[in-house]
Amino acid sequence: MFLASHEIVLLAGGVAPQAINVDVDLTFLVQLVMFVAFVLILTPVLFNPMLKLFEERERRTDGAKAQARKIDEKSATALAQYEAEMTRARSAANAERDKIRAQALSREAQILSEVREATAKVVEDGKRRAHAEAERVRGALKVETIQTARELAARVLGREVPP
Repeated sequence: MFLASHEIVLLAGGVAPQAINVDVDLTFLVQLVMFVAFVLILTPVLFNPMLKLFEERERRTDGAKAQARKIDEKSATALAQYEAEMTRARSAANAERDKIRAQALSREAQILSEVREATAKVVEDGKRRAHAEAERVRGALKVETIQTARELAARVLGREVPP
């Protein structure tokens, strides 16, 4: 297994290498037996638990990844449901708003119609009263005009004018 000192010198000196002579002695057998014994002892004590630990870690990691995927899918589904509900709610709110707006416009038109009718009635009543007052004033003026004309004629003529 080890090169003899004269063989190392030959290799360093540039001379062609010769075959290596390995002696299988008791140390080689002891090392081989120790290696086999360590492998046999450490396999159930160290290697198998380590492999089980690695497998368990891999299983948990895969499980956590699968669980994370499920949670992600659930959250995506929940988000889609939320957005659908929001869309429905917005549609319902818009429909309700349009309905209320139409009712308000209808009520506004009704109120305006009532106000126009009331205004027209007030204007018509005012016109009738104004015409009635004008007729009354004309009648009073007619009587007064005739009387004033007699008085004026009486002053101008210097005598009484018969009616």
